[in-house]
Amino acid sequence: MVFRKPPDGGWGWVIVVVSFFTQFLCYGSPLAVGVLYLEWLDAFGEGKGKTAWVGSLANGIGLLASPVCSICVSSFGARPVAIFSGFMVAGGLMMSSFAPNIYFLYVSYGIVVGLGCGLLYTATVTITCQYFDKRRGLALGLISTGSSVGLFIYAALQRELIELYGLDGCLLIVGALSLNILACGSLMRPLESSSSPPPEKTCVEKVPDQYFVYHEKEKTAEENISILEKGYTDEKCVNNVPDCKQESILNKNVLSAININEKDTYKKKVVEQTNFCKQLAKRKWQLYLTYWKETMVLFKNKVFSALFVAILLFDIGGFPPSLLMEDVARSANISEDDYYMPLISIIGIMTTVGKLILGILADFKWVNTLYLYVTTLLMTGVALFAIPFAKSYLTLAMLSGILGFLTGNWSIFPYVTTKTVGIEKLTHAYGILMFFAGLGNSLGPPIVGWFYDWTQEYNTAFYFSGFCVLLGGFLLLLAALPCWNACTNQSSKLPPNTYSYKVASNA
Repeated sequence: MVFRKPPDGGWGWVIVVVSFFTQFLCYGSPLAVGVLYLEWLDAFGEGKGKTAWVGSLANGIGLLASPVCSICVSSFGARPVAIFSGFMVAGGLMMSSFAPNIYFLYVSYGIVVGLGCGLLYTATVTITCQYFDKRRGLALGLISTGSSVGLFIYAALQRELIELYGLDGCLLIVGALSLNILACGSLMRPLESSSSPPPEKTCVEKVPDQYFVYHEKEKTAEENISILEKGYTDEKCVNNVPDCKQESILNKNVLSAININEKDTYKKKVVEQTNFCKQLAKRKWQLYLTYWKETMVLFKNKVFSALFVAILLFDIGGFPPSLLMEDVARSANISEDDYYMPLISIIGIMTTVGKLILGILADFKWVNTLYLYVTTLLMTGVALFAIPFAKSYLTLAMLSGILGFLTGNWSIFPYVTTKTVGIEKLTHAYGILMFFAGLGNSLGPPIVGWFYDWTQEYNTAFYFSGFCVLLGGFLLLLAALPCWNACTNQSSKLPPNTYSYKVASNA
């Protein structure tokens, strides 16, 4: 498949719209799972750490499977993957309405819905990056706001549906809404060059086609000979019966000779097929080796290595508030009469604002996106340290808004990755980074929940979360400092097609 130059518009804006609604529909419920979390605590009576696994798996399992998701999108394309994943998300949500215990939810809501969301996220980000170059930051910012708007709307929607139809009815209705992902996925037209010829196949790939053509030609020739012989024999049998008997005896001898030749030909073809299978297995093994070599090359880039540590620690510490903030307010004995808006909804709307503003800032040439990302990490760590000191709804709402805005740095993370490794290695590198992000998403809420189960308060948990985010931010800042560039240029030479952040940002 040969891709054209990114059009930076045209059908690309349709891709932005459908990607926005795809993320809105698939991530609305998992990101607003804090509302469901309170219901599951009351319904199943399990501990906070154990129950938090449901929401953390739903948001983390798709990211953990990012390398597999990237391979699926690269192999099948964004459109088929999006349509298939729509069925997964809708089916997982509907199955969750029949959950008899928390372990069933681990599979139906955590794994099935989470994996579907991961596939959809990879598909939308990949196809958007293919359609945009100069306006990539804006485009990524727009589509990533879909999940934030979904968080804002689904937080209130799920609470209202629970009051009207109960927890089971809420999940059934939300699952039915997710079927609209199929319509969005059908509009994700791949960016291909129809005028350019397809790439030439390798020798190994040519073998089955050549063998098939040869086999068909041989078979056709044999059929033609047999038809002619049959017609000639039938004609002679009508005219002369004794000659017909002699001809039939001769034909039997000829057929026996042909059968011997067919056996030799069959043996020859079996050998050819065996050799083809060996060559194919060898080629696949070489592809796997190449994949791991390219992975090791990526980790030789100091900024990329620091980036994967930063995203891991950020998700361990920065994700729990979006899941547990409602329970934090309940644990602080804040009256429901003081609630003007759900805290999760505040996080959602401010995340939307943050994604848009940070995405627009990333498109300015004078803005270094890596330093911008580091700034959001450090500010997030400070905000997490302040949560234990918030004892009223107003202060929790203010901190929720700040954390929501800073969480909008997800919109510039693909941009930072592209500038770090180059567009050619985006899918590969992004899949690896999302794996570590998923690991952080999966571990963060249960760790915070376990801290509460042990200490019966959230203070220690959020001190730990803030420390993790600050540590990741400082490590990434140290790796990005200009003083390291001279040392890197003297001590190591990057292989072809691998870029340091400084080179890529100036390109």
